Amino acid sequence: MIALLIFVFFASSQALPNGAPTTVCRSMLPNHGGGIPPQEGPSPYTIVPKRQGGNVSVTLGSSVGGRIQGFLLQGRTVNGDILGEFQLGPSAGGHTIDCAEAGDSVTHDDTSDKEYIEATWMPPSGYEGTIIFNATIAQTYTTFWVGVTSQPVQIDKRSVRDPIPSNPFRPNRPTSTTPPNFNPEPPRQASTDFDPFYDGCGVTKLCFGAQSANCVSSKNCKAAVAVTVTGDVYDFEMKADSNAAWVGVGLSEDDKMGDDSVIECVKRGTGVATYMSWTSRSPFSATRLSNPQLGIQLLNSSIVDGVLYCKVRRDAVTLVNGKTFDLINDKYHLLVASGASVTETSVSYHGIAFLASGDRQALSDVSALAGASMILIRLHGSFMLAAWIGTASVGILLARYYRQTWVGTSLMGKDLWFAWHRIFMVLTWGLTMAAFVLIFVELKAWSNENNPHAILGTITTVLCFFQPIGAYFRPHPGTPKRAIFNWAHWLVGNVAHIVGIVTIFFSVKLSKAQLPDFVDWILVAYVAVHVVTHIVLSLMGCISEKSSESRVTSFPMKDLGGSGRSSAYADRNADAPFSPLRKFLLAIYMTLVLLLVVALIVITALAPIGDAIPILSSN
Repeated sequence: MIALLIFVFFASSQALPNGAPTTVCRSMLPNHGGGIPPQEGPSPYTIVPKRQGGNVSVTLGSSVGGRIQGFLLQGRTVNGDILGEFQLGPSAGGHTIDCAEAGDSVTHDDTSDKEYIEATWMPPSGYEGTIIFNATIAQTYTTFWVGVTSQPVQIDKRSVRDPIPSNPFRPNRPTSTTPPNFNPEPPRQASTDFDPFYDGCGVTKLCFGAQSANCVSSKNCKAAVAVTVTGDVYDFEMKADSNAAWVGVGLSEDDKMGDDSVIECVKRGTGVATYMSWTSRSPFSATRLSNPQLGIQLLNSSIVDGVLYCKVRRDAVTLVNGKTFDLINDKYHLLVASGASVTETSVSYHGIAFLASGDRQALSDVSALAGASMILIRLHGSFMLAAWIGTASVGILLARYYRQTWVGTSLMGKDLWFAWHRIFMVLTWGLTMAAFVLIFVELKAWSNENNPHAILGTITTVLCFFQPIGAYFRPHPGTPKRAIFNWAHWLVGNVAHIVGIVTIFFSVKLSKAQLPDFVDWILVAYVAVHVVTHIVLSLMGCISEKSSESRVTSFPMKDLGGSGRSSAYADRNADAPFSPLRKFLLAIYMTLVLLLVVALIVITALAPIGDAIPILSSN
């Protein structure tokens, strides 16, 4: 018995280590284990043929990085006849065998893992007709697919059979004319790697992805969907990287989430499950249907190297929550999203990627599909940055340290410091109110992100709204309630500024903002500049106060009971000590703040930049 087990193990581990025998040329069915059946359903592997003159470059691989241990590849006519001749490069990992004619089939050299297979197929001289490439592909000894086919390739008599160079498959060949490359490893440039998921986008299938404006063409979407329509059959392929726990595509009548039919592909253990769900607008949520398999069928799925992939067939017409989704006759916005976690009954927030298409489009229309406009979100962010890092910072600085500067100079009948303080704070108020309105026009609801940005932003806006109203009704100088007003005005203004800056820090983590992480460091630089400037001006004020017994420019809050001008300063017609230095520091401060604000607004307007991650929610 032990000898028999050893024999069986040795036979199963070493069976056909040097490729398929000619006895399986016609059936292409390996006799693994004496009759292990092939996998059912579509395989995770594809065959991609590309015409190169009169020859055809054929690449066999997996869109999700699956490895290949064994294979048998042939070119066949529509009648199933084996035809043509293959030629392989020295690093192809395979060799030709003779099935019907010399070199008309290709198989593996050994059972080591191979990322992809490349070969060149040459038609018989003068051949005219259709060729379909067929393959048997073994992922492991017990896991293999039979009958994997390519798209048909038309060969005509005008095609000249081209000679094959001695080494056409150089390991470091230029990527501009390279056939497919299935290696998904991070060091490679995504824009030049071949990924069969994107093959045919804009030609045979509709593709849409979230990451950047051209992520489909550069093949580096964080989450993407491809829709292939054959007659009344609608197949949705989805993939997501960054170790996503789920990826989903929604069909919507607008470019906002809510009242949408969604297909989810979710990690379940080591496999993938698919569900039909429905999104709600108020409150934002995604709920699985009572029959979560309604109208959908999982054809294929995999999880390889952190990439989640699935292929789902959806009925052309489905009735979801009393609403009919007719994929044949109606047009829809596509919503594509992915997230990092799931629960037993739903997916979590779309923290990895989200994008809605800007236009409704028939799913059979393979023309390019652009993302929805983010202009209102960009304006909201830009206005808030300009207000709370720019105008509010300068306005507060003027009111605290520059009351006894530019003495004798006025603007619009007011002391210069006060006139400019009022100008900057009015700008802050206007920008904040405009930004607050814009974000609600865009979202049409309360934010559903698990982030305190929305709450803190609302607090900042409310404080900002009432600040100038209180200033308008301020008591006259010298009256008993003037001190109370001064303290309240100071407190509300500073609290609003601090909360506003904290709110901006939280915005970096918002998925809709699509800001890169390095924005945090720009904000830290601003805080450092702001704090250091306050410390230096305060120290100068202390020295000034000690030398001239004046307290106005250093700590004006100590004079909040008065008119805003210190009666302690001896010479009311001259600037306080160190005024030239204070003016110089103000110029440096305003220059640095301006540069930081411009940098932040540019990044916000152009986001996503770098590795930023830009949304289908389901809490």
